[in-house]
Amino acid sequence: METQLDPMKDDLPLMANTSYMLVKHYVLDLDVDFKSKVIEGSIVLFFETGSQYRKTSSAGKECCQSQLEETCKMRASEPHHIPMINASTCSSKMEYNDFAVSGKEEEATSDENSNHSNNEQASEISSSKDCCDVENHGNKDFLLVLDCCDLSVLKVEEVDVAAVSGIEKFTRFAKLTGVLKELKNLRNQIVHELVTLPADRWKEQLYYFSHCSQAPGCGELLFSTGTWSLEIRKSGIQTPADFPHAIRIWYKTKPEGRSVTWTTDQSGRPCVYTMGSPINNRALFPCQEPPIALSTWQASVRTAAGFIVLMSGENSAEPVQLREGILSWCYYVSMPMPASTFTIAVGCWQPVKQQSFKQTAAIETNTEFSLPSSQTDFRWHEEICGHVEYPCRFQNPAARLQAVIPYRVFAPWCLVESCEEYLLQLIPQCLSAAYATLGTHPFSRLDVLIVPSNFSSLGMASPHIIFLSQSVLSGGSHLCGTRLCHEIAHAWFGLAIGARDWTEEWISEGFATFLEDIFWARAQQLSQDEIKGQQELKALLRWRRLRDEVQNSEEELQVLRPKKESTGELSESGASVVKYGLKAEKIFMQVHYLKGYFLLRSLARTIGEVSYLASLRKFVIKFHGQLVLSQDFLSMLLEDIPKQKGSGLTVENIFQNWLDTSGIPK
Repeated sequence: METQLDPMKDDLPLMANTSYMLVKHYVLDLDVDFKSKVIEGSIVLFFETGSQYRKTSSAGKECCQSQLEETCKMRASEPHHIPMINASTCSSKMEYNDFAVSGKEEEATSDENSNHSNNEQASEISSSKDCCDVENHGNKDFLLVLDCCDLSVLKVEEVDVAAVSGIEKFTRFAKLTGVLKELKNLRNQIVHELVTLPADRWKEQLYYFSHCSQAPGCGELLFSTGTWSLEIRKSGIQTPADFPHAIRIWYKTKPEGRSVTWTTDQSGRPCVYTMGSPINNRALFPCQEPPIALSTWQASVRTAAGFIVLMSGENSAEPVQLREGILSWCYYVSMPMPASTFTIAVGCWQPVKQQSFKQTAAIETNTEFSLPSSQTDFRWHEEICGHVEYPCRFQNPAARLQAVIPYRVFAPWCLVESCEEYLLQLIPQCLSAAYATLGTHPFSRLDVLIVPSNFSSLGMASPHIIFLSQSVLSGGSHLCGTRLCHEIAHAWFGLAIGARDWTEEWISEGFATFLEDIFWARAQQLSQDEIKGQQELKALLRWRRLRDEVQNSEEELQVLRPKKESTGELSESGASVVKYGLKAEKIFMQVHYLKGYFLLRSLARTIGEVSYLASLRKFVIKFHGQLVLSQDFLSMLLEDIPKQKGSGLTVENIFQNWLDTSGIPK
């Protein structure tokens, strides 16, 4: 059943038809221009056919999988084109084994064995069904739908990945039998082989993604833009299996685009950054926004000398001078994540005392924090991970023993001294406390940036980078430490483990609020009496804030699972909506933080904190790298504590009393 959007409601549409084509990797090649306040360049998307098409085609239609694995080979007479390599690309002068030298790789974590509003809304989703339903194609062309707004799309083209030198290795199956049937099948076969490479070949994979992204175009594609989407088709192509699996989009952002903000920092210097917009990144690059579209990415970003580019990549990028006054910064990730987690900040940031790996290793050695209390916690690391394959830190023995990951701090000139006074000394303490509570850090490094004063929150966590408001510095060590702990907690809950349905924000914010108290108490090394006193005081303050919010807000916004039994459901094409995602007052509400916190606090008091934290660690081991719903956590918790079933504590009761109703449970 297709989702129909009511333009009178403040729901955020997720338009991408991920059930038919699923993006696996993005390659961004961008220029940042502060004079025009525009980011311009290209993005190449590499796809696999989606689950819905594979399911329907296997029921009698021409199966896309058999097409993708069809044996064929290139015509001997067809010349191989060796593309000119753009000097801005990270891997332009290196073999794939050296790929990551474009940025400092962190020891113990980055080698091969390691890590990881109008009426158009309703018509757009319903029209995409007509073009994407493989049971009712008729003679219609397949329509690829991407999430996109506030962008000027200039050109869309198919990428000739078959023209890349050395790509023949990905056509080995094609050479076993037969002759080339169609070149388009060969290109899609190459992309299929590339996106399905095993995790231990991630450097080789990035190398070929980079070179494929620079391959020449082999035909422009038809496209149109709507309020929330970019729709692309190729004349005569009627199925996702035949649609190009590598496409390049040339585009530029608009100064008023809502995914990034152009401003000046506290020292009066220009900067631009992703500030956690309700529309996520669709005004920064065309993408598939639904959480199910887990993908990797790599990016080359060029800007004027004097600016530092920070991103949510797993490498600590070092700039390369392309020509006088222009630097290029290259980042990448090897752990598939939703496009919404992509983060960038470009400004005249000042490094606040660099922390080398050896320095942080010394901190680890001297720390008084221990590993999670039960040795059985680490037996779970030996299990096979439940996520899609990637270089996972939970399977890396060195990463599992790393209490403090390498970190850096950046800030505007005028705030460097404050960061030195408060922030620097707190980071290793908070990282160690988090490790002592939950175990392996999901990400290999951490940048912390003090963002401009127009930032509307106290903090925001993304993979490998945390944004903090300048306000936390004025609050001294306590406010700075608690907020840092909250954002560090998101590495596990919100990032490594994400909500399958974005309306269940409490899975991220409720857990981070609960865990910030645990982390901060351990970071301060408080006694049990001091911990109890501090946490009771915080609970009282949060209770008053939640009570006031419940009394002064719409009831529908107080529900933690607003879609109830429909939570996690998608339309046939994969499109969906984030309920109340664009409602203005929702931005200022804390109910998902506070009500979620009190639910978790209630469970911890009922079960006992030691057993409860052990269950949290087990949940992290089982579900890291995956998307979850509320029932995944609650079911596992209650299965771990069977005696609670006898007391009447059930998933259904928790839904009824806490998640599916407004107000505060009695």
